[in-house]
Amino acid sequence: MLAAGTESRQRPEGIRSLTCQGRKGALTALRDAAVLKTIYAYDTRRTESSKVDLVDLRRSPKVPQFRCYGTMMVRFGKASKGAPPERRTVLMVPEMDWAVDVPDEWVTEIRPHFSPGRHPALWVTERVGRLSSRSINEAFVTARDDAGLDEDLDLHCLWRSYITHLTEFGYPARFVQEQVGHLHASTTAISMGSRTSTATRCWQHP
Repeated sequence: MLAAGTESRQRPEGIRSLTCQGRKGALTALRDAAVLKTIYAYDTRRTESSKVDLVDLRRSPKVPQFRCYGTMMVRFGKASKGAPPERRTVLMVPEMDWAVDVPDEWVTEIRPHFSPGRHPALWVTERVGRLSSRSINEAFVTARDDAGLDEDLDLHCLWRSYITHLTEFGYPARFVQEQVGHLHASTTAISMGSRTSTATRCWQHP
């Protein structure tokens, strides 16, 4: 469902071609693919992803090779009951370096075709509004169904798969907890121990 990292390096000419041909829905499809790849690479939830702004993508002095996409500031993270949204900074990990070109291509090659003007949102609609969490979920459902994956899989499987992969990469539990925004280490521990759960099926075709 998620393409290899080399795809984004080959796409710009295709974007220009699709735009010139005026193919209906092509830009929307490219946006939705970029949204899903970015959600997986930075492990953000639906609402968090919807509310990310362009300024939330930033450089990290620790990984200058990732350019402006070394970190993502999540300003509307999942909050405890009665508390304001939690904030966190998600770091792009080296194992996900294939994903760096995804937001770069979106910002520089695809997003301008939506004529967003000065709209602050990273993800915008054809009517120059902020892409809603519902639309993001619909993009996942469409991609899942087109790929013939289990209909029980939901967008959250990308989030769970991210935790599984960080665990397999050898990152400590505390780092994983901070990346995904868990308030309690026990929650992260449960997720890290679920390597054989339905999360892994997100990457397997029938």
